[in-house]
Amino acid sequence: MDEFDASRSAARMRDAESALTGLQARFDTPDDATYLDGNSLGLHGEDAAETLQRAVDQWRDLGIEAWTEADPPWFDYGELLGDRLAGILGAKPGECVAANSTTVNIHTLVGGFLDAADGTDVVVNELDFPTDHYAICAQLEARGLDPDDHLVVAESEDGRTITSDAVADAVSEDTAVVFMPSVLYRSGQLLDVDAITDIAHEHGAYAGFDLAHSVGVVDHDLHRAGVDFAVWCSYKYLNAGPGAVAGLFVHEDNWDVDPHLAGWWGNDDATQFQMEQHFRPAEGAAGWQIGTVNVFSAAPLFGALDVVEAAGIDELRDHSVSLTWYLIGLVDERLPECAVGTPREADRRGGHVAIEHPDAGALSRALRDRGVVVDYRPPNVVRLAPSPYYVSHEDVWSAVDELREILDSDAHEDYRETEQTVT
Repeated sequence: MDEFDASRSAARMRDAESALTGLQARFDTPDDATYLDGNSLGLHGEDAAETLQRAVDQWRDLGIEAWTEADPPWFDYGELLGDRLAGILGAKPGECVAANSTTVNIHTLVGGFLDAADGTDVVVNELDFPTDHYAICAQLEARGLDPDDHLVVAESEDGRTITSDAVADAVSEDTAVVFMPSVLYRSGQLLDVDAITDIAHEHGAYAGFDLAHSVGVVDHDLHRAGVDFAVWCSYKYLNAGPGAVAGLFVHEDNWDVDPHLAGWWGNDDATQFQMEQHFRPAEGAAGWQIGTVNVFSAAPLFGALDVVEAAGIDELRDHSVSLTWYLIGLVDERLPECAVGTPREADRRGGHVAIEHPDAGALSRALRDRGVVVDYRPPNVVRLAPSPYYVSHEDVWSAVDELREILDSDAHEDYRETEQTVT
């Protein structure tokens, strides 16, 4: 293997060889910062802004007629976006819909699949994002099931990662649903979706996933893998803006499962405006919509998906892997005080890298004040997300160089007493 070149010129050379470097011009970076927080909120992009403005113009020009006469019709937003999302998630037409929020989708999908299952337990893991547990516990309690008895937690061996074996150990014949993230929000580990799905199915359970930290940056193949259901947001790597519409996937083999949270927007189109008192869910993922689509939260996703489709999800994944590999190499080479908490194997890491240091909170604040936007996860992680849409290898080099200067000058010591805000 060639010796790792940690020079700035080498970073520039990598960018010159990358076919996706030109995507940067389609995004706006605040105050010319080095923006490495796209796993919390993706940047403003001209494509998303244009389709948002299109919807605003349609409201002005068409009023209520925009529901059916706009191009595209507002009435069809969820399904139109869903079929485009299916193209980047390895799903079939009708299996995806853009709807609701991530947490609402967890509620309705976990609730629906709990009702359809033979078992009563839900298997999660101890490193999950908290909202997943909140929603699942609420669904268990709504069925008179004590989460202390029916929420089964797969444990981590190292506090950073979850193995498929740990999931297998937690699953039993009482398991109704296995619900895991595709990528752990703190360490950036990419879980083995295929293996976990197989484990669930071997025990007669459903397999569901939270794709919030992978959609738009990982090349999924949900239908082939046999994943039963999934949820995600659109404001991270998809860059659809704050509060953007979320999405969900339901495998066609499960289209007979009844949505737990029924709402009129999920009713079959043929009878939706007959105002019947009996809910008739639309076929496929569309039946899991609840309330009227939020047009202004969904419209930017049209433009955001234009970028994903133009670049290609496989190419975006390859570029992301290159950026995270380069970041890990720079940490090894230039930051001996820090540890990398993210798996080094490309097929085991998502789109961000966890850099560990005892003063991670102070380092995070010091970096932000120097124009390097990162985030902090207690107690010791600085997360750096080099989004393949607008981050270059040279940006990664600059971020590590700033961190090296902060550590050399002990500048972070001034931030130790500063109240830390987790973003």
